[in-house]
Parts: sequence; structure tokens; C-alpha cells
Amino acid sequence: MSSRMAISSSSVLMCKPMNLSATHNSRIIDYRRPLGALRCGEKAVLSIRLSGRDAYCCNVYLRLWKDGAEQILNGSRHTDADGIWYGFEISAPERPQLLWYYFIIDCGGKRFYYGSRSGEGRLSSTLPEDYQITCYNGSFTVPEWFCESIVYQIFPDRFNCGTPEPGEKTSLDRADFHRSMGRRIRIHEDWSDEPCYLPEEGCKFYSPNDYFGGDLKGITEKLPYLASLGIKVIYLNPIFEAASNHRYNTSDYLSIDPILGSEYDFAKLTEKAAEYGISVMLDGVFSHTGDDSVYFNKYGHYSSLGAYSGKGSPYYDWYDFRRFPDDYRCWWNFDTLPEVNEMTPSYVEFIYSVLQKWTTLGARAWRLDVADELPDDFIKLLRARLKSINPEAVLLGEVWEDASNKTWERGLREYVYGHELDSVMNYPFADALCDFLTGRSDALTLNDALASQQERYPEPFYRACMNVLGSHDTQRLLSVLSGAPDKHALSREEQAEFILTDEQLSLGRKRQKLAAAIQYSMPQPPCLYYADEAGVTGLSDPFNRKTYPWGREDAEMLELYRLLGHIRNTNPVLLRGEACFLPINADVFAVYRKHEDSSAITIVNRSNATVRFELRPCDFIEGNLAPQVEFSACYTDLLNENTEHKAEGGSLLIEINALTACMLLSKQ
Repeated sequence: MSSRMAISSSSVLMCKPMNLSATHNSRIIDYRRPLGALRCGEKAVLSIRLSGRDAYCCNVYLRLWKDGAEQILNGSRHTDADGIWYGFEISAPERPQLLWYYFIIDCGGKRFYYGSRSGEGRLSSTLPEDYQITCYNGSFTVPEWFCESIVYQIFPDRFNCGTPEPGEKTSLDRADFHRSMGRRIRIHEDWSDEPCYLPEEGCKFYSPNDYFGGDLKGITEKLPYLASLGIKVIYLNPIFEAASNHRYNTSDYLSIDPILGSEYDFAKLTEKAAEYGISVMLDGVFSHTGDDSVYFNKYGHYSSLGAYSGKGSPYYDWYDFRRFPDDYRCWWNFDTLPEVNEMTPSYVEFIYSVLQKWTTLGARAWRLDVADELPDDFIKLLRARLKSINPEAVLLGEVWEDASNKTWERGLREYVYGHELDSVMNYPFADALCDFLTGRSDALTLNDALASQQERYPEPFYRACMNVLGSHDTQRLLSVLSGAPDKHALSREEQAEFILTDEQLSLGRKRQKLAAAIQYSMPQPPCLYYADEAGVTGLSDPFNRKTYPWGREDAEMLELYRLLGHIRNTNPVLLRGEACFLPINADVFAVYRKHEDSSAITIVNRSNATVRFELRPCDFIEGNLAPQVEFSACYTDLLNENTEHKAEGGSLLIEINALTACMLLSKQ
């Protein structure tokens, strides 16, 4: 057997009093061929190795769950110097679905099981966890332009105020539209103000109705800045008319919020962005509307006959009234957010028109808010319509967990099968990396999270995962990495008063550099939340939605992101290369990338001590790329003054300082 096999067997478990050990690792090609998700109809071989005195008197079966039914399969058997191997050939079904399997081992009148969620499993006398195989539509592809992008998320009100032409209203002047609708509006005269977080006088609850005046024109004016970061996609939080600064309570899907500008301003943004090679992604909030909207019109602010007015409304069937008019189904019990019946034919047709209008005006991608709460059939229809408008358009979903086996009220979701989402916002990546860097987990746990995702997601879906490290829904990255309390630990008032110490911030900045190095080394598009590159802090909403600190940025952090953007965009190995991962020890983690004759190795050391070690190709044992890992004769460290590292005997001697990252690129 190969050295890889010898390494993989080091963690086998002994089951006493039997003299028996077993090994199967779903991320090593010797045990599962091919690795990862399967195309419908594709064949695979699953193998398990037994060793020990009692291995010779065992019978082994594969328990497979396929097409909604259990199958018990016999396999082939062969013996080598490392033990007895059982191989089971399976065929992926013709329709997309999840397969589940574990091994049954009968030995000396006793029954054992072997299984796990992913990776190396465990031998036990009780029923184990199932391994998962994702089977997907073989024709599924995702446009390459998105997979090779760097994404920049913008909360429009807080990024930049455009310069008005002579006689033109400012963005804040345009807030008069909302006042004319009877809405309470708070205006910040100072761009550096803190966001409001307390209820207005006479109000019981905080309302997100304070505005700084960021607009579409302001984004257009900052396109040169975004280009300097290497940005290829701008992801905009909602821009349609709404009665709040976050705009997740849509009032009119067919109109730009006046504070942000006009339809012309949007078209101008997409046109100018394209000149910089930048595409625009919009936020589609289609599971609910605002109660103060053209469609519901609870307060009579619109001339339309809203659903709140009665069954004569053309929008009445969009909503679910339990008892008309004030008892209706709403999003997470917020009565300002009435939920829609997405599969109502007139609603489906209307959303088609929304996609048609804004995609035609230049939107190249859509992010679906709360995709969990959208029916699978609705997402399928949106995808089909979007691709008919522009085959190169991209549809992403907001999914916070593993998208391959996500369940909701409607059961197991079909996001990854190739007929719904192109991909998702990759929150599990953010959680795993931040947990590692803050010491809540170790490098082995990080490896398991990243490798498991690589194993379960179809390759097109995996490559398009938008790797976030923060968003409008999370605490600021720098705050998290500086050791800020959990978002549920403090009240709004306490969060407003909370200040990180200089020592905490210093540590957080170092950790953020490590996070950025890993994020920009992954085989998926990194997503940068606006102003994270400038060193902005903040806890939960609304403190994570401060204005961009123009002229007050963390210059060192900003230059790092510019450097990383340049490195990624100019090196095909980082854009298109395959990836595999390696936990070198509890504190040190490596990402290896390979494309054609080029390779790249990113290593981060989260510890407070310098680490020295020998890195060998045979250390990489998991993933499709592992058998192909080889080191070039010489590497250049692009993060550390282009220092050179020469391979000796095919290995690299690495010395990496405390809280430091290196990014080694092969020299041709």
C-alpha cells in the first residue's frame, strides 16, 4: 500500500474484546472513488479495510439508502499486506437526491457498524451516523465569471453620498418622498455619526428609519476605489423603495428608493461598473413584503387597492389572512412584514417581471433573501426565468447551514441538485474560520469543516460559494476576531457603550490578516463586507452598519486587501486551481492550490510562537488533489517581501512567525 494509506490508517479504532480494526475515509480516494458528489447515473466504489486477527472471519455489507428505500449490498473482497478490503460498487440514481450509507460488519456472532458524517469513521456496536453522497444533475454549470470574482457587499445608505449636479437634490433631500408618505424619517447631518439604536420619543421600539444619505451615485463615484481592491462583483443590499434604511420591507419592487436615486442612476451604475469589469448583484426579498407597500397598503399611503383593503385587491391572494384584516401570516411574527404565498400564479408572474426589468437594466446576479423560506418550486421557476433572460446570470441563496442537507418546514431542500440555486452565501466557512482564529476550535476542526463541504457540494456549486466573513447580519469581522462578546450577550444599550481595548484590537487586526489570507486562497469567490478592509468595528445590527470611514481608514489593512485582490486576480492558480487542506498542528493550517504547472501554498499560524516544520507532499492525504500534490523547486512569499523558499528533496522547510500568514506562489 501507499504511504498515504499508511498515514490514513493511523487513526483506526480497536473494538474490544474483538481483535478487529476498520478504516474508511470518505475524503481519501482509496476508500471512495470518485470523491465528492456524483452526477446522476455515475458509478462509484466504496471500500472499507479491516485488519486484526478477527478480520478474517468477518462478513461485511454496505447499507445504502437510495430512492427512499434501504438496500443491503454485498461487495468484493481482496487481501493485501495492510489487511482485508471490501469494495462495493454503486450507481447514482437518475434523479438528483442524497444517498446515505454505512458499513455492517458481522464477526464471530457479533454485529458492528462503521460510519460517520464525513471523513474517517468509527467502529461501534450501535447504529452510526450516515455518510452522505450528493447526486446532482450532470448538466449543472455555474457561470465562470462569478466563480472567479471578488465580491464586495454594500449597505447602500452607509457607503458613500454622491455629489449632486447643480440644482440637483441631494440624497437626503429626496427623503422628503418618505415624509410625504407619512413616514417618520431621521436624518444624520454628520457622516461620522453612530447609527441610531434607541426608539424615537413616543415609540416603544427601535425603528431603522435613520439615514446617512448613501446612494447609487455615490457607489458609481467610488468604482475606481473598488477596482483598486480587485472587486469584480458589487452585492447590494436591497435598493427598492421601502419604509426603512435596510429595505427588507419592500414597498415597490419596480422602483428604486428615492433616497438612493432613480432607475437612471441604477442603469448608470451598471454601465459604468461594466467598464471596470464589475458586475452588480441585487438582493431579492421575495418571501415577504412590507405592510407599508403598494401590495399590502395597510396605512393607505398608496393609491393602489392593497390586500389589507379586502378581497377586491389584485394582491389579496398573495397573502394569508387568518382573520381579515389584522390577523395575517407574517415573517417571524413581525406584523410589519406580511408573508406572501409565493406560488400564487399572479405573484410568480409579477416576480418574473421584477427579474426581467432589473436584469435587463444591468443586474447580472441575484441573491435570494431567506431562501429557506421560499418553496423549492418557486426557486426553480425563478432560476429558469432568470436563465432565460440571461444564461450567464447567477442565482445565490441566503442559507446559513450546510446547503446540501438543509431541512426546513417543507422537508429536505433541493438547493444543490442543479435545478435551483447556483450557490449560497457560505456562512459555515465564516463560522469555521473565525472559530479557529479565536481559539474556539483547532486546525483539525477547521479542516473537517472545509473538507466536508468540498465533499458534499457538487463541484459547480462548491466553486461558486460566496465566502463571507461578515455581513449586515453579523458582528463586524474585526470585532469578532478581537474577542467581542457574543451578539446575544449584550443589550443594544450595552453594545453602544462597548469599546474594545487597544490590546484586543491589535490582536484582532493580526487575526483579520490571517482570515483574509485564507479567504483569498480558497477556490471560491471571497466576499468583503464594506469597510471591513478599513478596519471598522461594530457588534450587532445596527452597530455593524456604520458608515464607511473615508479618510480615516486603517491604511495597513487596506493595503493588505489591495495586495490580496491583485494576487488573486493575476494568478490563475488562485482563480481556477483545485484545492486541498492540511492541519499541520492545532494552530497551523495550510491551503494548497494547483492549476496546470503552477501551485500555491497559504499557511497561517494563529499561535503566539514561531513554528518550524517540514512540509511534504505526502502530508496531504484528503481530497481529489492529494495524489497530485507536488512542490515546485522554488516559491515566492507574496505576503512577506517576496522572500524565496526552495524545496529540498521535494519538501519545504517552513518557519512562520507568530500570528502570521505566508502565501507561497511557485516560480516558473
